Amino acid sequence: MNTWWKKRKAKTRRSRKHPDQYTFWDGFFDALFWIPELVILPFRIIWWMLRGFGRIMGDLFNFGP
Repeated sequence: MNTWWKKRKAKTRRSRKHPDQYTFWDGFFDALFWIPELVILPFRIIWWMLRGFGRIMGDLFNFGP
């Protein structure tokens, strides 16, 4: 029982030693979440620019109350 307990204690101590370490899988999942954002971002920027330009043009031709 004593050897089993020591082995178990060493295993749990190893897993608790560096809980804040950045692993390969953390980076992999971060990349999976960021790839769609990086693909969609240019289209969003173009959409925002066209929308802002349309609002400016709409306000420019809006005469009177």
